[in-house]
Amino acid sequence: MNLTEIQDLIKFVAKSGVTEVEIEKKDFKITIKAENLRKGRGVEPQPVYQAMPMAMPAAQMPAPTAPAPAAAPAPAAAPAPVAENKNYIEIKSPMIGTFYRKPSPDKPLFVEVGDTIKPGDVLCIIEAMKLFNEIEAEINGKVVKILVDDNSPIEYDQPLFLVDPS
Repeated sequence: MNLTEIQDLIKFVAKSGVTEVEIEKKDFKITIKAENLRKGRGVEPQPVYQAMPMAMPAAQMPAPTAPAPAAAPAPAAAPAPVAENKNYIEIKSPMIGTFYRKPSPDKPLFVEVGDTIKPGDVLCIIEAMKLFNEIEAEINGKVVKILVDDNSPIEYDQPLFLVDPS
């Protein structure tokens, strides 16, 4: 099993809502568990990943690779978006799950860039553990940017939309 297959398996487990998956082959064993890190607080389970290599003959061991050099920080490009976004309000995800911009594949999008929103307007749907949760606006404003692609996995407190309240 290569790294891409493992990453695809992790994504599948995170989306599916199962609590534990264990795969064992002759040269390795992988266990993927989703544990609730904040029990009793209504927070969705967050996946915990664990891979356990089994003993391999020295002839089959992969050669060690040198660590990749650290990327140099971007000089002046980072401060400009921060200053540009300081008047905008971020609408963040209240849970982990899958982000959807429309109620079903054959329906129109809830909101697009440039739309004016008011409290109670549905902005998106987040699917978590086979439940579809409508995320409603809590402020008046204009959608400036949509920060997440449709049908993408999202994390708790991840920014979803930028809204200009003026």
